[in-house]
Amino acid sequence: MYKKILLAVDGSDHSVRAAKEAVKIAKGSDDSQITIVFVADHDNAKNEVLHSGSSAELDFQRRKKLQPVEEAIASENIKYRVEILHGTPGPTIVDFANKEAFDMLVIGSRGLNSLQEMVLGSVSHKVVKRANCPVLIVK
Repeated sequence: MYKKILLAVDGSDHSVRAAKEAVKIAKGSDDSQITIVFVADHDNAKNEVLHSGSSAELDFQRRKKLQPVEEAIASENIKYRVEILHGTPGPTIVDFANKEAFDMLVIGSRGLNSLQEMVLGSVSHKVVKRANCPVLIVK
């Protein structure tokens, strides 16, 4: 059914819940693979670089954020790979999803209320509007 699943994560609890849903979907097919994508946001990158001693330490910190998501997927023996991208999260996720032609994209919701979403705009809302594949937003 859904063989190429993109899981967009940011290291939050919402990401772990999204990972669990992606696992449920991936179990529907024996040859499913989940691609975990983490976007290193330009706005936060400068701060992260200043607070880390080296690029290896920065990479380690980013991978540490992904550890609970990777554990949730690996514990179910689902094939997965990790992509760390750089840019603004919404457009970067959409570009990657559309170029790689995923069957489905799974992303967590921060749980913004209507006013916050209208003023700030959420990454998940931007992704839903622009992705060419079905998108599952996990609350």
